[in-house]
This record gives sequence, C-alpha cells and structure tokens, in this order.
Amino acid sequence: MTTKSLRARMAPEPEVELDQHSDAALWRRAASGNKAAFGELFERHAQAVWNHAYRLTGSWSLAEDLTSVTFMTAWRKLNEVTLVRDSALPWLYAVAGNLARSEYRSSGRFTRMLRRVPTQEAIEDHAESVADKVDGEARMRVVLDAIARLPKSERQAVELCLIGELPIAEAAAVLGLEEVSIRSRISRARSRLRKTLGGDPLGEAP
Repeated sequence: MTTKSLRARMAPEPEVELDQHSDAALWRRAASGNKAAFGELFERHAQAVWNHAYRLTGSWSLAEDLTSVTFMTAWRKLNEVTLVRDSALPWLYAVAGNLARSEYRSSGRFTRMLRRVPTQEAIEDHAESVADKVDGEARMRVVLDAIARLPKSERQAVELCLIGELPIAEAAAVLGLEEVSIRSRISRARSRLRKTLGGDPLGEAP
C-alpha cells in the first residue's frame, strides 16, 4: 500500500452539514435548554398534533388539551427520546394517542364522550356552522367507538397510519415492527370495521 493511499484511508470523513432547522437539530438544541428551538418545533407541528388529537377524540376542546399535554410531555422527555427518521411528528402522534387512551378512556370519560350524541334541541340553538361541527363530531364518535374496540395492535396501526396519516415506514419505526406487519394489522382492522360500520369508514388503504 502506498503512502498516498494510506493517507486517503486514514483521512477523516468529511462532515455532513446538518440543516439547523430540521426537527433533529431543533430537538438537540431544545434538549440543551434552548426554548426558542422548542418553540419552533411547537409552531411547526402543533396544528398537525391538534388534528390528530381531534381525530382520536372527536372533540375540539379535548384536542386542545391533548395538544398542550403532548408538548409538555415532549419538553420533559427531550433528553430521553431519539427521533424517528429525524422527524418529531411520529413520536408526538404516539404520545397524543397514549394520552387519549390513558387519560380519558381509562377514567371512563373517553367512553362517555364518544357516546355523547347532542340532542336535536342543542343543535337547533346554535348557528349553522356550529351545528355542522357538532354533527360532524357525532358522526366521528361512532367511528372512534368502533376503533376503540379493536385489538390493541390493530388500533395502534390505525391511529398512526389512517388517523394520523403517517407513512407505513414511520409507523413501523415507532412501533418497532416490520412494514409488512403494519400493513397486515391495518388490513385486519379494516375488515373488522367494515363488519361493524359497513363500507370503509377510513378510506382507501395506504
């Protein structure tokens, strides 16, 4: 081996310049105490987390509560978490799902919320836009009630991929599974939901 080739092999790898505004970079800075970096993460993902929480609960107010608690949990666990594929969203979705189950379903409030359909009098007392929102929430509760009855493994896949709209690969990484397992669980869940609700309430397969 020549001196030149030896030097080439021993030379350090060129440093890859990281995007200072990527989730991973912001997460690292936030973990070191940089509140502005965490604020940027919040601004980037708060709406998506709220949307996910709303789909999980069918309630605007509960979605706001879950979003707040999800980011408070993120702040506490900054030093404990490794992001999946440099994105914070899969982990945030998983936290929101866990909070929805543990905080509301285990205490009975979640189940009561799902089954609480507004009366006709309550709908007529509101403006048309509010009535539409209430009606949409009532329809969503029917679907959520059916999802809540799925086996845990299928429910997690549905919440992440079909409700949260995460790619199969990211959901697999979050759950520590192969992609084929996620697809299989979603397929079984769809079959159960069709029997319960008729049609395909969650749309086309990913």
